[in-house]
Amino acid sequence: MVDSRRRNGLILIKRFHAEFAGPGAAVGGAFDIDSQQAIPVGDFCLVCLESPEERQKAYGIRRHWVRLTEQLMAKPVALERAQILLTQFEQYFDTETVAQIPDEALALLIGVFPQTIRMARKENYQ
Repeated sequence: MVDSRRRNGLILIKRFHAEFAGPGAAVGGAFDIDSQQAIPVGDFCLVCLESPEERQKAYGIRRHWVRLTEQLMAKPVALERAQILLTQFEQYFDTETVAQIPDEALALLIGVFPQTIRMARKENYQ
């Protein structure tokens, strides 16, 4: 699982979308067999789960991160989704960390084009 004691996460690039697994979330196994790439974010660290109870809790946390991303996708305007995503990530991590995440990865998280992420980055820094 993603270490729950650090500000970190993992963006898992799938064929047509991406998922963010934040602190405490399970990664690997059946959930991520279709992952094509993994992008660490922040002070990244994985830890091994010791018990079935820990594993079950980590799977629940993973579902929580997916639900948070789905809430962002409920916004109908693509640029608004991009701005909200960048704001959320910058509040949790920091501007420098978020600047290192590829536009393509962020775009796949919320169903927008990479150009939309670039536009949102420009608007956020003006």
